[in-house]
Parts: sequence; C-alpha cells; structure tokens
Amino acid sequence: MEEQCSYCKHIQGTAIPLPGNDTDTDRIIPARYMKCITFEGLGRYAFYDARFDSEDKPLDHPLNDAKFLHHDILIVNKNFGCGSSREHAPQSLMDFGIRALIGESFAEIFAGNCTAMGIPAVTCTKEAVDEIMSLVESEPELPVEINLVSMKVMVGNRDYEIDMNTSYRNDLISGTWDTTAILLSNREEILKLAEKLPYIQNFAS
Repeated sequence: MEEQCSYCKHIQGTAIPLPGNDTDTDRIIPARYMKCITFEGLGRYAFYDARFDSEDKPLDHPLNDAKFLHHDILIVNKNFGCGSSREHAPQSLMDFGIRALIGESFAEIFAGNCTAMGIPAVTCTKEAVDEIMSLVESEPELPVEINLVSMKVMVGNRDYEIDMNTSYRNDLISGTWDTTAILLSNREEILKLAEKLPYIQNFAS
C-alpha cells in the first residue's frame, strides 16, 4: 500500500484545461457506452459526444488537442461530475490517462468515486482555477504538482491553496482508499472470522 499511498498524496504531471460549469456524468461518458462488462477501454469514450461529430470525426476539444497529448491532470470549473452517480465517469477519465483533477467544486458522489479509485479531486477558488487554466493554456508543458500533505498545488513557480473532503484526503494520504485491496490483504483474518460465524457454518454446533 505504501507505493499507492505515495502516488496519491503527491502527483506531478501536466494539465489539460477543460472550461465549463455543471459538466454532468452523461457528458463525461454517454450512457450508450456503459453496456460493458468491465471498465477496461472506457477511456476512448471519455467526452465522446463533445470530442467527435455524428460521423466520428474529431472536433475542436481540449482532449483532442495535440498540445495536451498524454497530459494527466484535468482542470475544471464548478460542479464537475454532477448528475447520475455512475462510476463509469471517473473510470473513463482514469482509462484516458487522468490521474487527478483540480476544480472549483465537484459533485459529492463523483468525488467519492474518484477517491475510491485513487484519483484526487481537489478544489481551488474560481480565481485560482481561472488563472491555472490560463497558465497551462499558454504554456502546455508547465509542470503541475498536487501535494495533499501541504494542501497546495504548484503550477510552474506559482502555488495555490487547495481544499478537499477531510476523509478523502486522509484515505489518499494513508493509502486506505482502495477498500478492495485492504479486504484482500486481510484474507487470512477474514477466513478465521468466517469459521466462527454460525450462519457460515450452517449453524453446526
């Protein structure tokens, strides 16, 4: 868990500015692409209807822009991830290559789903977000660092205060965000407890 812990509490990368308020989960990934059995490959459908026309030809969109190719931190505005609570939305962003988000605010369930996948979704003031967007738009390769310990984001030589749900922050810093991994790592203890539960043993005396 230590490697995951370090990965989540301090992320370094380059950013993609994605302006717009109230971006809902259906826009992040259209419902018709949610018929999959697994989440694998969902990245190709991230923002599909905003990125491609009816003939699947690319449109002018930040995620199609060559200057942001392989960038991994998404900069967004207010109420990002609102609407349906579908887990496919952050899954599609992660599969696309997004490792963290910085925004004015996030829908609560969306932020929780991001945390459960080890993706920090941190907030800044509108003024800070607008400035960060402007900086990375004019200088796409500008390094961006998110530090959940100091609760600051560094963009080039400028730093900004960030905020985040305390519980989510603690999970990401401690490495306890991945509840499935924690469960699997305690397999022996779970099996020992199961032996003591009468309804598991068909109430055998």
